[in-house]
Amino acid sequence: MEYSLYQLLWFFLIYSFAGWCMEIIYAAVKKRCFLNRGILNGPFCPVYGLVMVVSLIFFPSLSGNFIFLAIGCGAVATVLEFFTGLLMEKLFKKRWWDYSDYKYNLGGYVCLLFSLVWGVAAALAIEFVHPLITIVLGWIPAFLGKIILICIFVLLTIDMISVLGIIFEVQKYNQQVEDLAESMQQISNRLGRAIFLAIERRMEKAHPSVKVEKPAEGKTEAKVFAQGCSFHKLVWLFVIGAFLGDIIETVFCRFSMGRWMSRSSVVYGAFSIVWGLGVVVLTAMLYKYKDKKNGFIFLFGTVMGGAYEYVCSVFTEIVFGTVFWDYSKIPLNLGGRINLLFCFFWGIVAILWIKVLYPRASALIEKVPIKIGKILSWIMIVFMVFNMIISTAALNRYTQRYHGQEPSTQIERWLDERFPDERMNKIYPSAIMRDSEK
Repeated sequence: MEYSLYQLLWFFLIYSFAGWCMEIIYAAVKKRCFLNRGILNGPFCPVYGLVMVVSLIFFPSLSGNFIFLAIGCGAVATVLEFFTGLLMEKLFKKRWWDYSDYKYNLGGYVCLLFSLVWGVAAALAIEFVHPLITIVLGWIPAFLGKIILICIFVLLTIDMISVLGIIFEVQKYNQQVEDLAESMQQISNRLGRAIFLAIERRMEKAHPSVKVEKPAEGKTEAKVFAQGCSFHKLVWLFVIGAFLGDIIETVFCRFSMGRWMSRSSVVYGAFSIVWGLGVVVLTAMLYKYKDKKNGFIFLFGTVMGGAYEYVCSVFTEIVFGTVFWDYSKIPLNLGGRINLLFCFFWGIVAILWIKVLYPRASALIEKVPIKIGKILSWIMIVFMVFNMIISTAALNRYTQRYHGQEPSTQIERWLDERFPDERMNKIYPSAIMRDSEK
């Protein structure tokens, strides 16, 4: 990883604060008044910090390639903003922003215009602002910097607790937390006043477009298993997508490379975690828009699929020190992590999934009896979690053996016995170890 945890935490805070300032500036220009944006009492918008930190972790090799960097940052921002908005609406019964009036939006959570703005702004920040931030951060003594970090994150934690307390109406039981939250809010408002010279009560006018969901009257217990895009539906789709993805890749390798080879991500069973997660994200974001034109779905799948595959490639290399695919020999590739042909393939898969496979898979899943379906869901969850934990441990030990590290614990010796190099080579035949010393 290019940055230490200490640096990443600082970057999160800095860009969260910068995002808060940008939100206030945008609201001031748009509404001609001071609106203290954000869900927290303090002057931070965490989603901005999260987008920037994720982009800095996964796209360092794109620095200097502004177009691809902007596309990657925009894709990351789109996914994080979509699921943040969805989660906040589910938890708080409120919609904190709404892009429904903009063209090419997804449920009002994200839209093409602001995704482009996100991407360009983040890329500009990484290319021109971030190097200066890194230099200035280096001037802060490490010991002092850690103390400041701890203090700020403690305050952020208390701030979040106070917000949750207000939302769920339990704040009145802790007066100290409430007082501290009020102090943070006053500081936040003063900063806004210094910038914009106009004060409005935060809780009343922070989000004029907030929509409160009315609880459904006469709501009865569901009579259909995994109806809509529910938790259990996504669990089943994850497993189905992981299995189908492994089969598709295996067949593709057979016809393109002339031999059968494992494409599984885990040591037990034919499952590709990349495909499974991709299906879940794609379904969650597009299942309501299956009637959209094929061009829209294709473009969405091409861009988001390419960004997703790139992130997965960087993640596996950072965590395992291993490259599981390399497209360096394929024309129009980006660092060997993705290539234009396979990005188009993601777009085609998006159309095929949303238009053809998802409706049928969803209908079949909903035919499963409710009790049996829930039991099977939890069996799948336990199995896949166990499978991924064992696979992660086996891959880590596989990497350690490559670097010549002898087993030091009973677990490592068990992993060496159960998952020797011969077995790991069969499961991950295309894995390439990254070793700068070799």
